[in-house]
Amino acid sequence: MSVFIIRRLMQSALVVVIMSFIVFSGVFLVGDPVEILVSDDADQEEREMMIKSMGLDKPFLVQYGIFISKAIKGDLGDSFVFQEPALLLILDRMPATMELAVAALLIAVLFGIPLGVWAGLKPDSIASKSIMTGSILGFSLPTFWVGIMMILLFAVMLGWLPSTGRGDVQIILGMPISIFSWDGFSHVLMPAVNLALFKLSMVIRLARAGTREVLHQDYIKFARAKGLKETRIILIHVMKNILIPVVTVLGLEFGGLVAFSVVTETVFAWPGMGKLLIDSIGLLDRPIIVAYLMIIVFLFVLINLLVDICYSILDPRVRLQDIKS
Repeated sequence: MSVFIIRRLMQSALVVVIMSFIVFSGVFLVGDPVEILVSDDADQEEREMMIKSMGLDKPFLVQYGIFISKAIKGDLGDSFVFQEPALLLILDRMPATMELAVAALLIAVLFGIPLGVWAGLKPDSIASKSIMTGSILGFSLPTFWVGIMMILLFAVMLGWLPSTGRGDVQIILGMPISIFSWDGFSHVLMPAVNLALFKLSMVIRLARAGTREVLHQDYIKFARAKGLKETRIILIHVMKNILIPVVTVLGLEFGGLVAFSVVTETVFAWPGMGKLLIDSIGLLDRPIIVAYLMIIVFLFVLINLLVDICYSILDPRVRLQDIKS
């Protein structure tokens, strides 16, 4: 077991190093932040002073080496615009993004599993076909367009929900949380639903496919032959077996919710990491961009590492095959 974990840790570290080079290279090649940040009437001497203060006068490999040496110590550089540590700026916005992602995940689970099970139990019914049609729309419609339509309908035309911002926040366990107040809940509802649509459609399809497969298993037929109530068969035997792939996929997809919340946060002016990233891209604030992308990379690697370890605990064949290879 220890050999398996050590190998996975080494692989994860290698992935983080490779991705750091790719991320830093990609951001380095895009635009010149000095042209945006320096005033139009600045002379050449002022430009050179700003370039030197940002560390942009050094060769690329030297800049990358400085970045890596600082990153090992937890320093991802200072923002060109805010003149503050980029990591602290992102971590300050992280609770808002995590709250939005968790709310979207809960919506996908709480609505997706029952709808998927219903569609699997009665595949030929009008309700089932309507559910599957809705799931296709959830996959197909662009997130930004759905967000704009939601604002027009629920905020502008009906006036039921606020269109932007986060609302009132409460400090819980040292973190600002807004969902536990009515004002905060009303602000998070639309962006959370917008972010959840794609995952909701995926959960519906997974739950439906799992239900259709499980219903034909022998233990379901045996349970019915014993005279168990249909409700008990669905809640105990069917749900228990379809939740395994659903939970596995959602665990891996949670990083995607955090990473791809950028569009939703921009449409609804949600003060999270994605909104900060978009603003930083407009200003070519390289440390913020690099720090955000590295945090997302680390999140994906960490989630995959934890999933691999959980698999190895649940199924010893996984780690045995890894050791033999």
